[in-house]
Amino acid sequence: MGGLFGPAPEQTAWASRDHPPSPATAAPGDRGYPVVVSILEQIQADTREAMKAGERDRVGALRMLASALLQEAKLGKDDEVGVLQRERKKRLEAAEAFRRGGSEDRAATEESEAELIEVYLPDQLSDEELDELVSAAIEEAGASGPSEMGKVMSLVMPRVQGRADGKRVSGAVRERLGG
Repeated sequence: MGGLFGPAPEQTAWASRDHPPSPATAAPGDRGYPVVVSILEQIQADTREAMKAGERDRVGALRMLASALLQEAKLGKDDEVGVLQRERKKRLEAAEAFRRGGSEDRAATEESEAELIEVYLPDQLSDEELDELVSAAIEEAGASGPSEMGKVMSLVMPRVQGRADGKRVSGAVRERLGG
């Protein structure tokens, strides 16, 4: 979805995100060109499709996501990816808590919601891509030890833009700086 230095903040409205609609399946007037939509618009469209298909659990999860995105928009913030990452993290933490409490079925529900959220997140950086970004930031900052980790992190995180978890980035920086 995104290149090395930035995720694609928007997705296409194709039914299959990999291929445009064929002329036979395209809507009237649709020439097969991608239509750029926000993540919220895509989630709302997917909610309607899930409602038509009678997928109650999926509808509930998608409505929760749409609600979180709308609430963020009302606050004047425009970080859809950040909202999705927060919601995904909440689901994974809840699944872990349910599992510790012996409620495997509720943990599985939370994990499936986290997987649903992942569909809307930008592709994650590979270890090699993350290493390249960390190396470039270390070189740019002139960092040589763990005491300069904050300086490196402040350069790397804007370049990552939601394509890697902060813990993962922090670990990569710490490893490279010998901390």
